[in-house]
Amino acid sequence: MRFDPTQRIFWLYLLTSAIFAYFVYRHGARKMQRDGHGEDAPKSFIGYLFPKQVWGHPSAWLDVRYFFFHKLIGHFLIFGLLMMMMGQSFSWITGESLLEFINRTADVISPWWVSVVYMLVVIAVIDFVGFYIHYLQHKIPILWEFHKVHHSAEVMHPMSNFREHPIDNLAYQAFTGLGYGISMGVMANILGHLPPMPSLLGVPVLMFAFNIFGYNLRHSHIWLKWPGVWSKVFPSPAHHHVHHSMHPDHFDKNFAFIFPLWDVLFGTYIMPDDNRDVKFGVAGMKSMEMDSCWKLYWIPFRKAGRRLTKPKKAVRSKP
Repeated sequence: MRFDPTQRIFWLYLLTSAIFAYFVYRHGARKMQRDGHGEDAPKSFIGYLFPKQVWGHPSAWLDVRYFFFHKLIGHFLIFGLLMMMMGQSFSWITGESLLEFINRTADVISPWWVSVVYMLVVIAVIDFVGFYIHYLQHKIPILWEFHKVHHSAEVMHPMSNFREHPIDNLAYQAFTGLGYGISMGVMANILGHLPPMPSLLGVPVLMFAFNIFGYNLRHSHIWLKWPGVWSKVFPSPAHHHVHHSMHPDHFDKNFAFIFPLWDVLFGTYIMPDDNRDVKFGVAGMKSMEMDSCWKLYWIPFRKAGRRLTKPKKAVRSKP
């Protein structure tokens, strides 16, 4: 995965995240010196990147174990579901299989601006689908039992991104696949072909920019937000930190992945000045509730089952 640009922990994305982290480190150290708290500043950049309070925490090492466990168990089946849903929904829109359509129109050449528009439209649609699914994962109690796995991390580092329940993944990939297929099908009907997206290292440039601008700091202890209105235009790591925060003011905020504009439009955007109130985890959850790979898999099924089988309260009619 370190050598695959389509994966979040590709070495270049990790490197650029470390570069951003270095600037945060230097700025923070200078600020502590100015404020007379220089003795509290991290002694080295390596110490800042790998603090004991993060890497000495059981939650951090559970993420490492779960990363390998989860990838071995069902990652390829989940990816297969996305491809199946994408192909099926594309054929609903166009009446033709995706592979047949691509083969039939392979020789069509598009102007560069058509490729750019196509990329923006498709990724915007997918991002909105992701935003709305993420919203539902928080608002529908049964879905929240599975999504809670991701929020159960008490400290975060890049592998915390993969602390996700398979049911969570299946729901996201199924609807993302539908979004891909429908948006591609509509664009295919309009354009008569599917133009190639402008890419770097085989990754659409918009996704490449999303990954290279500190993506791996989204799940970390390093607070980085873009200045001014830019935090509403492009997602900063701080945007996602707030989403993971247990502070009541931060509940059900910052659902967007690529375009924070969705949060702005639907009233779920918030960006505090600093991270003094940001503490990761699930309010009211005890650490022992999800402290093993098995529990991360099994506990959500048990709790969702209880919700489904819980008898509904009888509604008394008025006399």
